[in-house]
Amino acid sequence: MSQTARRLGPQDMFFLYSESSTTMMHVGALMPFTPPSGAPPDLLRQLVDESKASEVVEPWSLRLSHPELLYHPTQSWVVDDNFDLDYHVRRSALASPGDERELGIPVSRLHSHALDLRRPPWEVHFIEGLEGGRFAIYIKMHHSLIDGYTGQKMLARSLSTDPHDTTHPLFFNIPTPGRSPADTQDSVGGGLIAGAGNVLDGLGDVVRGLGGLVSGVGSVLGSVAGAGRSTFELTKALVNAQLRSDHEYRNLVGSVQAPHCILNTRISRNRRFATQQYPLDRLKAIGAQYDATINDVALAIIGGGLRRFLDELGELPNKSLIVVLPVNVRPKDDEGGGNAVATILATLGTDVADPVQRWRRHGVNPRGQGSAEVHGQGRDPGL
Repeated sequence: MSQTARRLGPQDMFFLYSESSTTMMHVGALMPFTPPSGAPPDLLRQLVDESKASEVVEPWSLRLSHPELLYHPTQSWVVDDNFDLDYHVRRSALASPGDERELGIPVSRLHSHALDLRRPPWEVHFIEGLEGGRFAIYIKMHHSLIDGYTGQKMLARSLSTDPHDTTHPLFFNIPTPGRSPADTQDSVGGGLIAGAGNVLDGLGDVVRGLGGLVSGVGSVLGSVAGAGRSTFELTKALVNAQLRSDHEYRNLVGSVQAPHCILNTRISRNRRFATQQYPLDRLKAIGAQYDATINDVALAIIGGGLRRFLDELGELPNKSLIVVLPVNVRPKDDEGGGNAVATILATLGTDVADPVQRWRRHGVNPRGQGSAEVHGQGRDPGL
């Protein structure tokens, strides 16, 4: 029987094709909660039961049309007729009272396992047993299904600051915002001719995405006239721009500038998860003093932590480490759905000991060195 299918976009396919046994393309979110005063002792069980009794909507009810072959030319999202909510929503417990370190152990284990791509690629884990009667929710979903911006907005719509407000549905009861012009509808039983058309359409999307990417780089470098230049010419222009010392390109960061580091090695499938909490008011105060965002402050903290860690091991590079930052490239009126993300590079200033000097000298704030690159990439960047 023919089913209505939603073809994956170019970036969605990129995340799907990048899946491997050691580099898994799922993303996760961990949210700790404190029950309201007077909450029943079985509050978490009630929440789990209520979630399992709710209706799951698209895209959370969708699976891959060809999970046995990720590179299938007509790969699409189709409704899972055998959807099992008990599989996707699970409950576990720590040895009470558990602290943040003990919480990181099961989350590390959960994040180290690949999602079952024969099913809708997401899981929710309710974890009880935290000290003070708290519990946590760990959510894992594949990046081909949704990006961080859309996921964050949907999670926000699932939550409330009022502890007595129970009207907000869980995220898998909320459909993603529509982007109908980009979501082509096809029939699964359309045959090889329709499939070939899908492939050509997909290639066209990728080419358009690449055109936007090259145009964006050209707007920064000023030395690439358009997307028609050869790969060699484009690469040469990028390298030349990085080597220039004039003011226009002084803060341009490229991957060839990254120093050798013991962290840049082949990884396994194992992941280690840990948490560190900081008062938000303190981070905002630091940002206000240096005209920076919360993300800028976070980068400064990460840079300082990595510097101390590598220095204690005697493995601190003389040059600064470089970090890849994901950036949402949707227009302001785009509510989300699918993937629309680019990346920029920024220095962490790990070669400077003083935090203030590190900030001023290396410009941890990526806005000044990456804005032109990001703005030029369009809606389908990064392929």
